[in-house]
Amino acid sequence: MAKVIVVYESKHGNTKLVADKIIEGMREVSGIETALSELKEVDLDRLTEYDAILVGSPNHWGRATRNTRVFIDELGNLNLKGKLATVFDTCFSSDFEKAVKKMEKQISEKVTGLKLVAPGLSIRVKGIKGPIIEGELPKCKEFGAKIAAQIK
Repeated sequence: MAKVIVVYESKHGNTKLVADKIIEGMREVSGIETALSELKEVDLDRLTEYDAILVGSPNHWGRATRNTRVFIDELGNLNLKGKLATVFDTCFSSDFEKAVKKMEKQISEKVTGLKLVAPGLSIRVKGIKGPIIEGELPKCKEFGAKIAAQIK
């Protein structure tokens, strides 16, 4: 059974909701064991137990939060050879996909051995505090199922 952890930071609850929906989609695929963790609660030493790591962050000025960027840097200190990853963010329309692209680049440059399994997911929110724009949440569940099928 493939083990997947979804790690996120959420300032106003939107990124957590996206993470929850991604997990829902993953659970629709048999043979996948999922875990969900807030960034501040992650045990770095246990991450090597997972086959895939998904990292989510709110988009802050076109990039992931500082804590998320530090976390990705810390992943570079682990032996993640052969492990898979992807990323997701929540953002204003004007910053659509900017944080996702920067997180993908950071993983590619800083975390040797960790392979990006799919392009990241960017979910639009209204204003700084949200809510998530109508019609965006189903994309999260579809993303989760797609990633789980690729990992399996």
